[in-house]
Amino acid sequence: MPAFIQISDPHIVAKGALVCGHSDTATALRTAVASINERLPALGPVDCAIVTGDLTDHGTDEEYAHFAEIMVDLALPWLAIPGNHDTHDGMRKAFGHTDWMPRNGAIHWMRNFGPFAVIGLDTLLEGAHHGWLSEEGFAYVDRCLSDLNGQPVIVATHHPWLPCGIVPMDQDNLRNGAALMDLLEGYDGVAKMISGHVHRSISGQIGKVSCLIGPSTAHSVHRDLRPDAVHSLAIEPGGVTLHSWLETPQPMLISDVLPLSLKPAVWPF
Repeated sequence: MPAFIQISDPHIVAKGALVCGHSDTATALRTAVASINERLPALGPVDCAIVTGDLTDHGTDEEYAHFAEIMVDLALPWLAIPGNHDTHDGMRKAFGHTDWMPRNGAIHWMRNFGPFAVIGLDTLLEGAHHGWLSEEGFAYVDRCLSDLNGQPVIVATHHPWLPCGIVPMDQDNLRNGAALMDLLEGYDGVAKMISGHVHRSISGQIGKVSCLIGPSTAHSVHRDLRPDAVHSLAIEPGGVTLHSWLETPQPMLISDVLPLSLKPAVWPF
């Protein structure tokens, strides 16, 4: 049962700093790493972790070094795509030695898990909060889908196209996501899109494409839909998402949000 764990929006800052003066993102990511390691024996085979953007809060060398220092304890290999709080140069400088990092250009990659494949897409538009997939990105998706020839596929982006209902977040989603949906809608196989950015677990269906936004390991975007609400972060329990392939009762991709707690109490039914 091939599987991977989606980690999203850790927003690591310099040691001793807090995001917005309140969110201890480093402790949250350490808890996530420890929780994943603790759970792995019960989860079955897990191939890797995929970080769907915003590895850091400001894209500095110090922050990427801090992120790498925490992630070295993860008992899984990992790969990543950038978010709007990342920088291309910072990620390439920090992780240019990895097998998933392209030597130049946008940070796109594809990984084949056998029953399904994952296409990681770079939606970072430097200097903007919203996402944008370049013409090169669309061409990359088109080539990957052609090569996969109907094999089930997950497209991973930082910015979602699925709306969440929180207006400031929906304004900063993947601005040209409709064109990406058209590509996936025309694909002969099963297609799923996973994203981050909203810091909340949200799922929905766009045409034949199922979409899932994964939670952050740290704070959430506060869900307050009142007209006078101040756009805010909320210190809520973090999570990661396990995406896995089932063969029975019929072949399918499933997704399970795992709360970040160490040694949860478990009793037989």
